[in-house]
Amino acid sequence: MCWHTLDYLPYESCIVKALSPTPNLVEQVRDALLTEIASGKLKPGERIIQEQIAQALGVSRQPVQQALMLLRNQGVLRDAGGRGLIVTPLDPDRVQHVYQIRAAIEGLVCRLAAENHAELARKQGATLIDAGRKAVASGSVPKMIAADIRFHEFLYVLADNPLVAPTLDTHLTYTQRAMGEVLVQDQNPRDIWDQHAAILEAIASGDADAAEKLAREHLMQASGFMVSRLKELNAMAEAGSTEAAL
Repeated sequence: MCWHTLDYLPYESCIVKALSPTPNLVEQVRDALLTEIASGKLKPGERIIQEQIAQALGVSRQPVQQALMLLRNQGVLRDAGGRGLIVTPLDPDRVQHVYQIRAAIEGLVCRLAAENHAELARKQGATLIDAGRKAVASGSVPKMIAADIRFHEFLYVLADNPLVAPTLDTHLTYTQRAMGEVLVQDQNPRDIWDQHAAILEAIASGDADAAEKLAREHLMQASGFMVSRLKELNAMAEAGSTEAAL
C-alpha cells in the first residue's frame, strides 16, 4: 500500500508522474492525494507522511503541507494524536448530511441554470453526458468520479452565481471520498447518467421547476444509496474484524 509507514514501496508505484510547478500547485497536490484516497490506494486509518508524498510528486514539502491542511479541513484527513494525519474513515451520517446540503443548494443551482444559461446547456452539455457514460463503461473509478464532478461543476457555471462553487467545495470533496469508497467495492457501479441527462434537458429547455425538482431527487436518491452501501460495507468490515479475532 502506498505511503505506509511499514510498506516502503517504490514511489512510482503510488503516483507515476511528477507534477510540474504551477501557480495552483497546492490544488494539484490535493487532487492527486484525493484521487489516491478515493481509488482505495490510501485506505481509511492509513498514516500520511509528508516527505514520501513530496518525493512521489516531485514537489517541495510546503505545497504538500498546505494540501494536507486543506484535506483535513474538508474532513478527508484527521489528526491522529502525535502520529500526524490519517485518512478519515467515512461516517455514513456525515455523508447523508453532505448530500442534504448539496440537494438544497444544487436544486437552486439548476433553477438558476435554467433561467440564466439554457442555451449554453444545450451547446455544451451533451459532451459531458457522453464523457460520463464512457467513464462508466471504462470501469475506472477515478474516471467515473472525475466525470461526475465535472458535470456538477458545469451546473455551477450555468447558475452564474460566484458563491456556489466555493460554498460547495468542501462538500464536493467529501462526496468524491465517499463515491470512491463505494465504487471501489462495487463490481457493477450504479449508472446515474440518465438522471444527469434529464436534469440537463430540463435546464436546456428552460424549465426551472423541473430542473430544480430533478436535481433534488437525484441527490437524495444518491444519498440513500451511498449511505445504505456504506453501512453495509462497515458491517462487513466489523464482521471480518470479529471473525479474525476469534
